[in-house]
Amino acid sequence: MKQDVTRNAAYTVDCEDYVHVVEFNPFESGESGNLIAYGGSNYVVVGMCMFQEEGTDTEGIQYKTLRTFHHGVRVDGIAWSPETKLDSLPPVIKFCTSAADMKIRLFTSDLQDKNEYKVLEGHSDFINDLVFHPREGQEIASVSDDHTCRIWSLEGKQTAHFLLHSPGMSVCWHPEETFKLMVAEKNGTIRFYDLMAQQAILSLQSEQTPLMSAHWCLKNTFKVGAVAGNDWIIWDITRSSYPQETRPVHMDRAHSFRWSAISENLFATTGYPGKMSSQFQIHHLGHSQPILIGSVPVGSGLSWHRTLPLCYIFWKKYLFLYQTYCKSRNASVVFSDK
Repeated sequence: MKQDVTRNAAYTVDCEDYVHVVEFNPFESGESGNLIAYGGSNYVVVGMCMFQEEGTDTEGIQYKTLRTFHHGVRVDGIAWSPETKLDSLPPVIKFCTSAADMKIRLFTSDLQDKNEYKVLEGHSDFINDLVFHPREGQEIASVSDDHTCRIWSLEGKQTAHFLLHSPGMSVCWHPEETFKLMVAEKNGTIRFYDLMAQQAILSLQSEQTPLMSAHWCLKNTFKVGAVAGNDWIIWDITRSSYPQETRPVHMDRAHSFRWSAISENLFATTGYPGKMSSQFQIHHLGHSQPILIGSVPVGSGLSWHRTLPLCYIFWKKYLFLYQTYCKSRNASVVFSDK
């Protein structure tokens, strides 16, 4: 008998306004609990989540808003800085956003009197992704529909500029070899750049287009995943520049791909926002079918918890969190019955 993998969300967070993007902090912030940021039409909210799965006294989920930042324009993307620390005196909250006006905003706050932001200008079209340097956090990489990837200092100076052959859709920094940067283009090409030499050193190719999202697996950096056309696609960069595995998953085009932070075999995809049959799905490389299908329409946000198999998506004024348990690296997946 086929297992029903359609699931309701394990947890739901109500928001004051419509949400456009959501992002868990992927870095250790120095306190129990997990920072999350979500952005809407003209604001960014930073909050703290605690879950019963973390072994605390929390029942279910405990959520607390720490600060709401006025943004003035629609938020399209959020990236956390590794300099964010809640156990320092004073605490430091640092993140950047991409916006509908094609600008990057760098926010810094101590959650008290200091609430500053700086505008980084240079892109001439919509910014599709951005990310901080994963160690020092002193640089930001961004990609845009203007066919460029740009590296910025926190003062707003461009330290590198790569011309692309099509819109840049995703950008990822290598977590350890931080001179390596991955850039995915809409035409199906994924290039890896050496930032010291400022040139491409490797490329991957998808036969499907348009490529809408790609992600470097941080648990195994030989793996790269993406969605293009209706398919999800996996590469092993030690074997070939062509995909190792491809599978159709979203009838109305795929939109987002994100690896789990705790497993090299677990990842999530979403369908295209606004389509009637858009879906959120969780996949495991040991299974031929999705192991979880979300029961609600999706927006464009997709983010995994840093240490737990919990994944956030959003729809309208709600954040939905789905959970799945991966008992070991190669084991089957065990579902929560929530």
